[in-house]
Amino acid sequence: MATEPETTQWSVTEMLKLFDVSTGSDTHLYVGETGLVDDDDRQVVEGTQVLAQAIVAAAKRFEGKSIRSAHAVFVRAVLVGAPVEFELDVVHEGRSVATAVIAAKQNGKRCVTVTVLADVPSEDVIRHHAARPAVGSPADANPATMPMTGRELRLVGVADVDSPDEVGPPELHAWLHYDPVPTRDDLAKALLAHFTGHLGISTTMRAHAGIGTAQAHHTVSTAPMTVTVSFHEPVSWDGWLLYTHESTQVGAGMSYVRGTVHTEGGELIASFTQEGLIRPLRRTDVAIETRSRL
Repeated sequence: MATEPETTQWSVTEMLKLFDVSTGSDTHLYVGETGLVDDDDRQVVEGTQVLAQAIVAAAKRFEGKSIRSAHAVFVRAVLVGAPVEFELDVVHEGRSVATAVIAAKQNGKRCVTVTVLADVPSEDVIRHHAARPAVGSPADANPATMPMTGRELRLVGVADVDSPDEVGPPELHAWLHYDPVPTRDDLAKALLAHFTGHLGISTTMRAHAGIGTAQAHHTVSTAPMTVTVSFHEPVSWDGWLLYTHESTQVGAGMSYVRGTVHTEGGELIASFTQEGLIRPLRRTDVAIETRSRL
């Protein structure tokens, strides 16, 4: 893992600060920063960073309730630079359940919409959860390069997740370790949600020889278009997390991936889905700088 400070711009601590949006002019408006340019000089902000910020904004608005799920649609790229404003339209706010539609805007333009469900957790009537896949321990997995101080990534049975030559089933198991792990419920959920968009398109491409995410933004247009994440109570962990990805369909320029997040001990703490764009690079795209392309 390339995690030395001189080669890494990002850190988990910095990401958590970005997620912790500030209150705007009223209780329905929050403001978040975009952060740093990536090591590869990409100017496009990760969609799940905006999703994470929206989760924190909703948690602050619905104080006393827990964020249960969030569905994001990424309609326009957010670029590094100008802050992002989160406008909350509260659809319902009852004693037990609340929901809001959040518009994330940059320079006055809507870029992301997020529908959030919050509730007050109750005692169990019944309980079960899907078992953690039997994929071995983090020690058995391959270290992967996705630099961020405080984050370690290991992939099960995959040496280079971006390679168009590494072919296998359309599934991917990723062990993830964070330091620090936030103690605040909203930041913990934001951190869980942040990684749900990172490996979905790679999972889909894995089943097809000659195509890989190393080609993204160069010869192929790729982008997460939606992410839905559901949080299962309680959301807390220490040690490693296992993100499991399964691509169930790809065609007509879009892919669909579903996934789960388990603790190393086997508890299911979140589930997610992602719709991703995978299309040929259009002539109009070529005129756009590589670092700013979807």
